[in-house]
Amino acid sequence: MSRREALAAVEGRCPRCGAPRELRQEYCVECGLRLPLLRGAVPALRRRWVRRFGWYPGDWVWASLLTLLVAGGGAAAAIALGSRSSSPGATTEVAAAPRPAAAATGRPAKRGRTSPAPALAGRPGWPAGRNGWTIVLFSYPVTAGTAGPSATAARAAHAGLPQVGVIESAQFSSLHPGYYVVFSGVYNSSSEADAALRSVRAAGFSSAYTRQISR
Repeated sequence: MSRREALAAVEGRCPRCGAPRELRQEYCVECGLRLPLLRGAVPALRRRWVRRFGWYPGDWVWASLLTLLVAGGGAAAAIALGSRSSSPGATTEVAAAPRPAAAATGRPAKRGRTSPAPALAGRPGWPAGRNGWTIVLFSYPVTAGTAGPSATAARAAHAGLPQVGVIESAQFSSLHPGYYVVFSGVYNSSSEADAALRSVRAAGFSSAYTRQISR
């Protein structure tokens, strides 16, 4: 797949449901999501990223990079100030070792024990022979490859989201074919999925939404 095709796949469709979009379109006509802008600094960076790597993890990457730069600058400043304030005759006090934190006593989250489908992009698939509901984090065109879904799934797992996996939409009658779908959670009803949606969005996936998964 060419870099031009990858860019068209990223900017030419809704990141939530994959429906086609226009250049000046503000909301998705299929799911109602407020679509990311295609003009300005962030879209320009998005295009450079796609032209260089052939895929795009999401606009969140720029906020993460800015946070890392600020943190790195603060650490460098602290080291520089510390080296200036030290002197040859100064004594160093060693703090007492901290006590180990008490183990959490809350109940662990329940996890399904059904056998998963074959892994895709390095993540578990949907449990075999089961229908239900889940939370869709992001959808990628199959033609763009598995690098994007794998990176998003890894970020979701690192954020502590439960049962993160990747599925191919063509294998499910309830989804539009042609996409790799990154999901979190396997729920028995839409109400259970809706209850978990708030915490998923708070973890940094603001465009996440619930969706029924059926064969």
